[in-house]
Amino acid sequence: MTEQGKINREGATPASLFERADAAFGRGPVRVPPVPPVPEPQRRAPAPAPTPQPPQQNAAPVAAPAAQPQPATPVPAPTPAALRAVAFGGPVVSIDRDHLRDEGLIVPEDPVTALLEEFRIVKRDLLADARAGDTPLARRILVCSPHQGEGKTYCATNLAIALAAERGLEVLLVDADVVKPSVAKRLGIEAERGLMDALSDPAILPEKLVIATDIDGLFVLPAGTATSLDAEYLASARTGEVLDRLTQGAPERIVIFDTPPALAASAAAELAAHVGQALLVVRADETSRAALEDAQQLLSACGDIKLLLNAARYSPSGRRFGSYGAKGK
Repeated sequence: MTEQGKINREGATPASLFERADAAFGRGPVRVPPVPPVPEPQRRAPAPAPTPQPPQQNAAPVAAPAAQPQPATPVPAPTPAALRAVAFGGPVVSIDRDHLRDEGLIVPEDPVTALLEEFRIVKRDLLADARAGDTPLARRILVCSPHQGEGKTYCATNLAIALAAERGLEVLLVDADVVKPSVAKRLGIEAERGLMDALSDPAILPEKLVIATDIDGLFVLPAGTATSLDAEYLASARTGEVLDRLTQGAPERIVIFDTPPALAASAAAELAAHVGQALLVVRADETSRAALEDAQQLLSACGDIKLLLNAARYSPSGRRFGSYGAKGK
């Protein structure tokens, strides 16, 4: 048997595992060492208040930290102010309606006539191109003919009256035939100063020479005082300045120029560079093809030249204008 067989089993209290280990290995009972008492925390005396120091003489100031530059907010560039149309400031005149009838012109208050219907068709084509171009140049229309006596002033005046009937439209009829001015005479009005005075004297405002008529929307700028330098004035830069002043900022203003015949004077060729449309009036059975081609060449500075056949006795399409709807006809 092993040493374990010597365990006292006679009524003795069985030894615990630790007691038997102590008996076998010769160690005494385990004693826990006493724990020393924890001393109370010592209170720290308050620190003495700092003694104020006298200010140092000639001490350098301490610079504040520099502010960081902030990104600049972009400022939008100022937009140019919209150009404002100049107001016509000339005299106001009344046009004798009987005089218009005697001249064979359109009378606004009269019943619709074949003449009015014909010029309504002409003005529709011109207005469509003027509004499509949407520029002051497109709203300037030159009326010319190869020779005199072909009806250019008659057509220019009727066209201006027909256009003035459009709602909200201003029509300025300019007499640019300084050799033989006749627009004022056609309308039965008197005038002295006009286009050539504004061209020869930069101090004159052209809008102050424009005559307002009692036909709603119709204005007239007479030819003015003729001189020996009229051609040079028309060829100068002043012409562009005057025309720009009359048309800038006025999208509902149409300017019609009645010029001398293209083959008789240089004014038409000079003004052709300042307009967007040209209406070349030729007389049926009288104007030759050669004259028509020569006039067209002289007006070539204008990119849009239209042909108006005047005094035609027939219509190739058979279309005729009657008095439909007119009372008493």
